[in-house]
Amino acid sequence: MARPVAFVTGASSGIGLATSILLASTGYDLALFDLDYDPLENLARSLQGQGAKVVAVDGDVGSEGDMNRAAAAIRDEFGRLDAVVANAGINGVWAPIDDLAADEWDRTIRVNLRGTFLTLNRMVPLLKERGHGSIVIVASINGVRTFTNPGATAYSATKAAQVAMTQQLALELGRHGIRINVVCPGAIETNIGSSTEIRHPEEAEVPVIWPQGSVPITGGKPGRAEDVAKTIGFLLSDAARHVTGTPIFVDGGQGLLR
Repeated sequence: MARPVAFVTGASSGIGLATSILLASTGYDLALFDLDYDPLENLARSLQGQGAKVVAVDGDVGSEGDMNRAAAAIRDEFGRLDAVVANAGINGVWAPIDDLAADEWDRTIRVNLRGTFLTLNRMVPLLKERGHGSIVIVASINGVRTFTNPGATAYSATKAAQVAMTQQLALELGRHGIRINVVCPGAIETNIGSSTEIRHPEEAEVPVIWPQGSVPITGGKPGRAEDVAKTIGFLLSDAARHVTGTPIFVDGGQGLLR
């Protein structure tokens, strides 16, 4: 029996890396997509050594040409696609709305929202050819359940939009046997902070005294990328065959405090 094929964006670090490793270990072949080729190729070699068939495509998730290359590589290498994880994203610039430049806004929208759109726009036809499939979008508790990061307007807007896309598309794609869900992580140990620029938070924040420990289930410690990956693995699997259009919060209860 042929192994299912999954496409993962932002695959070489953080949640994407943990998800790629998990999917390979549970019997998937993989098409991996990320901006930086070297870590992507290293990951591909590692997973190939564990028995998975892997194709690596480096590119910009917001580029039509790069996403076309990814779709062509999947078709050439596997001839099919069963699952999509739209994970690539940045925090971008967090600044008061009157200090945020239009090009800073545009960059966050390009990666997080245009990138999600292009991922689905190019991959859904491959899923339709199979007559089934599962999609998971990686959003956030920010912009969905919490709004306490000062200046994170662009980021929050993209995350709220990803949830709306999921719910809209659950109805559109259901007739094709395609499920789509969204995970909303809270604080997770990843390197996404390296893509964050924070300016003048004192002008946008509202001082609040939080209960001791911002993540109740871990005593304030952030979750792990593997915690999100396991949720994604469940949503892609037949165990979730009756779940679609659903946001799942992977935040240890953090969003309920804020």
